[in-house]
Amino acid sequence: MPECLHGYGDDCTMKRLVLSFGLALLLLSNISMNAQNNKTSSDDSSAVRAAVTEYIEAYYVGDAHRMEQTLYFHYLKHVIHGDIPMREMTALQIVQAVRSHGPADLPPAERTEQISVLDISGGIASAKLVTPHWVDYVTLSRSEDGWKIVSVIQQIED
Repeated sequence: MPECLHGYGDDCTMKRLVLSFGLALLLLSNISMNAQNNKTSSDDSSAVRAAVTEYIEAYYVGDAHRMEQTLYFHYLKHVIHGDIPMREMTALQIVQAVRSHGPADLPPAERTEQISVLDISGGIASAKLVTPHWVDYVTLSRSEDGWKIVSVIQQIED
């Protein structure tokens, strides 16, 4: 039988040291990769939150250009408001509406928002935007220019 099976000899000690060192390196590299993934996840979460914040603030102040910068080209919004049939708005329609109406007709105290990033998976994300008068569920996609809003479903509160 080889000596290492019984735990005797210098050769056995050296093999144990090499094995222990290799396992330690593997463990440290795994910890490092997890830390990097958590940092990326945190960075993505901040970027998603920033995109949704820019979207709602552009609406509040009536800045069509800022609004347009937050939207994916094929953006689509569904609006649910009581018994009124569901309405849809494309990116072009919402940007034109913001441009023509200007700042939102809301007192400054009601121009508030609460944003929760619900999930991020690779290059897609979902967030919830709560304001005093409506709730939006927002889906986003990562592009070369950052996170863009792909769709919104909005429930208007009465």
